[in-house]
Amino acid sequence: MKPARCSFVLMVAFPLVFSLAGHAQLDRIVIPAGTPEDQALAAISSEPDTQKKLAMYQDFLEKFSANPAAVAYGNWQNSQSYQTAGDLEKALAYGDKALAGSPRNLDILVSETGIAQQLKDALKVMEYSTRGGELCNSIPKQAKAEGISDHEFTQRIEDEKSAAKSSCEFLEAAAFNAIVEEPDAAKRMADIERFTPTFPNSRFQEQVASYAMMSLADLKDTPRLISYAEKTLSATPDNLPALLLLATTYVDDPKPGSLPKSVSYAQKAIEAAKADAPDADRSRKVSAGLAHSTLGYAYMKQDKTAAAIPELKSASALLKGQDVQQYAIAMYRLGYAYAKLSKVSDAREVLQEAVKISGPVQQPAEDLLAKVNAARAKGK
Repeated sequence: MKPARCSFVLMVAFPLVFSLAGHAQLDRIVIPAGTPEDQALAAISSEPDTQKKLAMYQDFLEKFSANPAAVAYGNWQNSQSYQTAGDLEKALAYGDKALAGSPRNLDILVSETGIAQQLKDALKVMEYSTRGGELCNSIPKQAKAEGISDHEFTQRIEDEKSAAKSSCEFLEAAAFNAIVEEPDAAKRMADIERFTPTFPNSRFQEQVASYAMMSLADLKDTPRLISYAEKTLSATPDNLPALLLLATTYVDDPKPGSLPKSVSYAQKAIEAAKADAPDADRSRKVSAGLAHSTLGYAYMKQDKTAAAIPELKSASALLKGQDVQQYAIAMYRLGYAYAKLSKVSDAREVLQEAVKISGPVQQPAEDLLAKVNAARAKGK
């Protein structure tokens, strides 16, 4: 099915996605060539002065106010002109007017998302990008028009998906960036809950899951956090952030059965990280270090101190020079384990290293070192 003949719709900044007449999922603004509207737009297009062009678009809107397509298109062009002129608030307002006349127009939503990004309005970015994402999802779901073959219909769908691909990818990335840039945990989680169903097979799926778990941890919503992490693992069993989060959450959970769960998740995280592999990067090594540290801590809480020591030594080796604070925690735990087994010299050596690191572990390490030194003195 060829697009209706028009001279201006095909000249806009973003490629149009053509809808199927009578069974449309996406809107398409059509200004037929040779009409008075088309002639007026030709005159506006040839005007180089932005301010004069804006005035001409206003006249166009008034003159053709009875034509919904002309009004939607005129408002959209006004939006783009104000964006060029640097008046982003007006650009967004005219874009909203264009959307009111053409609410399922992917190209206008892409335009509005870009303007909202320039304004650093994260709420609007998420609104426009997810609306656009819903339209992207609707493309393969549209009804088949009567009188066309299954093959022809399938080809049209594939053509629409191909035409929309760059716009859909832009909207997905814009929504993800809004999540990344949101400092408030509650708002970030609300954005994630909007993003996830809109972009169900997102290329950012793993990162979004990490931000969700971080947000829920900040909100101290442990039940929801555990539920989200377990749901993530059901889809991606080797998801390191989820494995680590569950290991660290369960290790401090006083409920019966939590420590064995922590041990299991920490062991799975160590396997998933593959820190010994030649291609292991810093992130994987740090993740493995955290998992070893948590596993050693869990063993100590289970009174398996001897088993904890090799885990904590591995953690310290992996975290040294990579994550200062987590290294300090691992060293403190190792010093504690040595002290518990009355290995005073080993404990003293480890704790002397831990007390050099400024942070939340420094004072507990100093206190424990003082006790170790006192025990060493008595031993003499």
